[in-house]
Amino acid sequence: MRKVIGIGEAILDIIFRDGQPTTAVPGGSVLNAIVSLSRVGVPVRFISETGDDRVGHIILRFLEENKIPTDTVNVFPDGQSPVSLAFLDERSEAEYLFYKNYPRKRLDVDFPRIDEDDIVLLGSYYALNPALHDKVLQLLDLARERRAIVYYDPNFRAAHQPEAMKLAPAIIENLEHANVVRGSKDDFLYMYGMTEVDKIYRDKVKFYCPNFLCTAGGGQVALRTSGLSKEYAVRPVEVASTIGAGDNFNAGILYGLLKYDVRYDGLNSLAEAVWDKIVSLGMEFSAEACKGFANSVSPEFAEKYRL
Repeated sequence: MRKVIGIGEAILDIIFRDGQPTTAVPGGSVLNAIVSLSRVGVPVRFISETGDDRVGHIILRFLEENKIPTDTVNVFPDGQSPVSLAFLDERSEAEYLFYKNYPRKRLDVDFPRIDEDDIVLLGSYYALNPALHDKVLQLLDLARERRAIVYYDPNFRAAHQPEAMKLAPAIIENLEHANVVRGSKDDFLYMYGMTEVDKIYRDKVKFYCPNFLCTAGGGQVALRTSGLSKEYAVRPVEVASTIGAGDNFNAGILYGLLKYDVRYDGLNSLAEAVWDKIVSLGMEFSAEACKGFANSVSPEFAEKYRL
């Protein structure tokens, strides 16, 4: 059975509403998606790192409870596991403060096996960080060699906007390896000062990767491929937290690629009707994640979608 291999940060999110902590849950953009995929029965692997401390032990236990192997999670003895404080505003959108104390040697792990038509998921600053990017490129080169599908979500936050020029070469390297790119309008605003979907696709994505999804919070989802240009309306949903919205949109898209047996060779010629089904799943997973504070889809939701 095909699997999804994610590389990304493992962090403990402490979520605040009205100035008071509401809950604490392991998170990280790729981790949130991997948890949802594991819950719906997709075989997953997760490449990451955490400290040998109480926060790290919470994260490792959480991964194990969600049937995610931890043998590719580097547990470092020096430094501390990362923590984020997420402050929800009146629209349930989060502003973050991050506390990190990583050791000098990072991500000291062997990669899991990658087979043809597996999916490799990467994104956020973790995929651009100069301390990690060589390791990320090794994984991407291996994915290309094995003919695995690479799905890239830049998830570029406002805090890194001053570094956008310096990080541009790493962004391009990730785009060059990608088979599907999914970003929000905010990502491209912070990276390139652009929000117009067709211009983003034409000037920044299409040359490297033909398949592009652009989200806009509660606004339309845009799809651009070599043969398609389409918008999808997003159904309104009562939102508790938007923290996992984009991450679980990614999970739904990857679930759809597996459910409809989309393989490396067929991805660039995918029919409109299949894209419609896949994008619909992305929106369903995203909406479900917004209903609570768990960063991933609920076990009850997952049971209905098990592969």
